[in-house]
Amino acid sequence: MTFHAKFSGYADPALHAAGLYIGGKWQRGSGITVLDPSTGNLLVEVSDASIEDAQRAVDAADAAAAGWRATPARQRSEILRRWYQLMTQHAEELATLIALENGKALADARGEVAYAAEFFRWYAEEATRIPGEFRHTPSGSHNILVDHEPIGIAVLITPWNFPAAMATRKIGPALAAGCTVILKPASETPLTAYAMARLGEEAGVPPGVVNVLTTSNPGGITNAMLADPRVRKLSFTGSTGVGRVLLAEAAKSVVSCSMELGGNAPFIVFDDADLEAALDGAMIAKMRNAGEACTAANRFYVQAGIHDAFVAGLTARMKSLKLGPGYDPETQCGPMITQNAVRKIDRLVSEALAAGARATTGGKPLTENGYFYPPTVLENVPVNASIAREEIFGPVAPVYKFESDDEAIRLANNTEYGLAAYIYSRDLKRAMKVGKRIETGMLGINRGLMSDPAAPFGGVKQSGLGREGGVTGILEFMEPKYYAVDY
Repeated sequence: MTFHAKFSGYADPALHAAGLYIGGKWQRGSGITVLDPSTGNLLVEVSDASIEDAQRAVDAADAAAAGWRATPARQRSEILRRWYQLMTQHAEELATLIALENGKALADARGEVAYAAEFFRWYAEEATRIPGEFRHTPSGSHNILVDHEPIGIAVLITPWNFPAAMATRKIGPALAAGCTVILKPASETPLTAYAMARLGEEAGVPPGVVNVLTTSNPGGITNAMLADPRVRKLSFTGSTGVGRVLLAEAAKSVVSCSMELGGNAPFIVFDDADLEAALDGAMIAKMRNAGEACTAANRFYVQAGIHDAFVAGLTARMKSLKLGPGYDPETQCGPMITQNAVRKIDRLVSEALAAGARATTGGKPLTENGYFYPPTVLENVPVNASIAREEIFGPVAPVYKFESDDEAIRLANNTEYGLAAYIYSRDLKRAMKVGKRIETGMLGINRGLMSDPAAPFGGVKQSGLGREGGVTGILEFMEPKYYAVDY
């Protein structure tokens, strides 16, 4: 603990080792080690929830449900607004905490906190704008009224790569809709979730409305909660494989599911693109969070006429990035989340190199302390290599050459995923025509960043079900109720 003694306030890992947060009370415990991926050193231990703890969390959410459901929308809105303001006030502490437990560069962590806080501000506004509907039946027999009601207790499961933003993107709309929640963050990055719970308490969230569990038994805990008839919603962000398992489990109780799953985003650069703009976008789309993002550009398809210049430019930019601990202000690329993550990246790169690819920079894991992999660019990558099919989740940019629009579209769609895609071209008509043929839930045109709290986030095919954010996000936590009315 002395190694990180300089971190204070919400940035202090020790503050968040108090334990589970259930019914507005902290339950101290241990069992889950939280490591600093920059060094592999222990930060703290946090509580390891049991199935009994999960049952108590459902009980707490149930006890608070009727009161929160009846709370006027304006009051719910004001609480979310205060939560947003507190996140903004403590932004630097929260960013440092994220950099400590997640490893991402401090600049990226600051960006995440700002993005995460915006979900509370957006849904503070949406809480007072829940839609309804009135119309006459075509036959004239009666009138149709449609109201939207809170769906019920929601279980929220978030990943380690955006520990603040993935939590607020779910908590914000759920609370705005009038639902109580149980948040289960990833065991690699639980400290941010506990910091968020403390800020929510300070903002005035009533006991039991938000509960937080950390566990080394995620399957057992989640299955137990889904089996409880009081739980009516599951919102999950994570891998497609785990998502399939959870969908099967939720089906047993017919629980409504929102699934934000894996990605394999193509980044298409046409000959007529602005090269410098495309390189700027590529660095954002690839290196945000060191590539550990589901929207990260995973496959770079570059048209033959601009291919060599793009590879040279991308190589120079990737080679210049400074590696180091996330909490070092000079760091531009932090460590991966675990040693296993480094091993996966190394396997994908090694297989590509063995199949004929060439590394223009990087290409081998670093041997120093911590879980580091250097920014890497690969060219001449076979389109059937594993790295073209699997989500890399790291700072590796494989580049593939193409000739025609049809070829680019075919290559882009040659995946089971469909979360995000990027297109660079000076010809907007061309970009839009190509974009309409790409199987994806989100598309960035001449932009390397598309995520926005005001926009619907989600994918098609094996990348998920439903949407988070935007006007539609709150409806994921509501049920439409139809009234047939005579008067």
